[in-house]
Amino acid sequence: MRTSRPCPFCTLDADRVLHASAHARALRDAYPVTEGHTLVVPERHVASLFDLDAEERADVWRLVDAVRAALLESHGPDGFNVGVNDGEAAGQTVWHAHVHVIPRYAGDVPDPRGGIRWVVPERASYWEAE
Repeated sequence: MRTSRPCPFCTLDADRVLHASAHARALRDAYPVTEGHTLVVPERHVASLFDLDAEERADVWRLVDAVRAALLESHGPDGFNVGVNDGEAAGQTVWHAHVHVIPRYAGDVPDPRGGIRWVVPERASYWEAE
């Protein structure tokens, strides 16, 4: 459900920006799933990453790489979930495209198998169906 509230990424204070590139910014998620959860947000306000042109989209992914490297150095995670909620049915709640870079740590959940597959829980544990 779209809202008429101002975009939190377009009205962002500059001091919240951790990293920046030509077409994107990185900032800590305001509601982090894990320690270090970071968002990579394109400068241009579009709802979907797929609305960006090829240069902008490539720059977003370059910044995702840089954020991952910085998190490896600063937080030492054991893995990452990297994802995009594209559209209301996919759970998007902020209508400015962004990529989640979520550091994962051994033991942060009892059984991490399936990772992002848990967005549809009844289909997540495919290994149990074998």
